[in-house]
Parts: sequence; C-alpha cells; structure tokens
Amino acid sequence: MENVIELHHVNKTFKGFQIKDLSISVKKGFVTGFIGGNGVGKSTTIKMILNLLQPDSGSVSVFGLDYKKNEKEIKQRIGFVFDQNIFYEDLTLTEMKRLIKPAYKNWDDSLFHHYAEKFDLPLKKKMKTFSKGMLMKASLTFALSHHAELIIMDEPTSGLDPIFRRELLEILHDLMQDSSRTIFFSTHITTDLDRIADYITFIHNGEHVFTKEQNRIEEEYAIVKGETNLLDSDTEQEFISVRKSNHGFEALTINKQHTKKIFGDTVILEKPTLEDIMLYTKKGM
Repeated sequence: MENVIELHHVNKTFKGFQIKDLSISVKKGFVTGFIGGNGVGKSTTIKMILNLLQPDSGSVSVFGLDYKKNEKEIKQRIGFVFDQNIFYEDLTLTEMKRLIKPAYKNWDDSLFHHYAEKFDLPLKKKMKTFSKGMLMKASLTFALSHHAELIIMDEPTSGLDPIFRRELLEILHDLMQDSSRTIFFSTHITTDLDRIADYITFIHNGEHVFTKEQNRIEEEYAIVKGETNLLDSDTEQEFISVRKSNHGFEALTINKQHTKKIFGDTVILEKPTLEDIMLYTKKGM
C-alpha cells in the first residue's frame, strides 16, 4: 500500500524538548488521525512534513519525493488547513483568492466557487467579519481549489462549537469518497476521530507510540475494572498502567483477549476512548 508521507528516524532538538527517532507513515486514500497531548510534538512534526522545519537527522518524504529536489512539486499537491486565521483581515474572500491563485498551477476557479457556495461563504465580505467556523471553511476551500491530493489539518476543530465540528467532520467524510485523496488530521479532540479516522498515529513526548487501524485499537485495547485483591506483581504486568482506589482498580490493557483468559469473569472489560489510551499511556511511560 502506497505511503503519502514517510518519516524515517527523524530527530529534532529544541531547548527543553526533543523529537526522538520518529518513524511514521501515512497511507494514501485514508484519514489518519494524529493524536497526543499538547506540547508532545504534533505541530513540530507537521512543520517538518511541510518543510517549515528541517530535522537534525533522519529523512522526510512526501509522495515519495525529497524536499531538497522537489519542494515546488510537493507543495503544489498539498492543501493545509490552519487552526487560526492566516488571512488578511481587510480583504474579501475574492480578493484573497486573487492572491493565492497564482501560486498553484492546478488552480480551479469552478471548484473554488463550488465550495464557497457549498460552505455558504460570502465572496464580498471582509475576512475580519468571518466567524472561526467560516474561516475554517475558507481555509478548506482554498486547500481544495487546487486539487490537493493531501490535506493536512492542524487542530482544525479546536475552538469550534459542537454543531460546527460535526458539520466539518461530515464535510471531510464526503471528501473521502474520492479514494485518491488523503487526510492527515492532527487533533487533541479525539472524539472527532471516531467518526472519520481509518488509522490513528499516537505520539507522546516526541516519540512514536503506535500507528494502528481504528478497528484494531478496538480489538486490542480495553479498560479493565475489578477488585484490588486480584492484583499482584505478576498480574499488574498485564497493564500499561493501573489506577487503584478504595473501590477497586481500573487499568488499560493492550491485549484484551489475554486479559480475559487471566481474569475471566472476575473483571469488567470496557471499550476505551482514545483519550483513555492517551491518559493511561502517559501514566505508564
């Protein structure tokens, strides 16, 4: 299966933070959710994917191409959706289009007008009058208007109300009916990914924890609840981390079937959220 993005053994060091030996890949034609808490390296990774930052060591390729030789070609094929306003506030949407259009050889005016109409975006109102949700739609409109094959989204639903978040996710779901398009969706609002993500890539403190299909996560992981007298030094090794209280214990397992064999009906197994997995992994590292 073709990979659209590949990072191999990437390292990047800042004062007080480091991306460490990061190797991830993003498959063509799917939505990959990119998760992790604030400050764990998601935005830094995206900046390296976009060649806004260069790794200290390791390699980054997009569409199988190297930025040193093919930067213009790569960026022609990427659409980036920001989590903040990057538009000139005193320009209208049409005026912004006149600035952006010349940068893309595959710009399609008919697509621009199609999405502007679909998203109910006013062409002649200044960008400073747009709500955060409208700005997100405008950013997505520009990304789609040059036939971008890869859409990279950095916290696109942050600060949006639940109704608009759901609307945006439905838009992305509809876009993915075109199997040639790929979406790389970075977010800390993990519930958004339940609706659209095919794969989940999880990083913590600059390190790759896992990349898995969404349904494999459901098959492998479970929240385990039971009495604390069931725990000893051996059984605790079954879990990524354990929380104990006067009422019993709650833990995360990465091997649901094996945990069932060990504990049987003495424990309750529940489906974890991605947030649960992030929380317990953080505690266990």
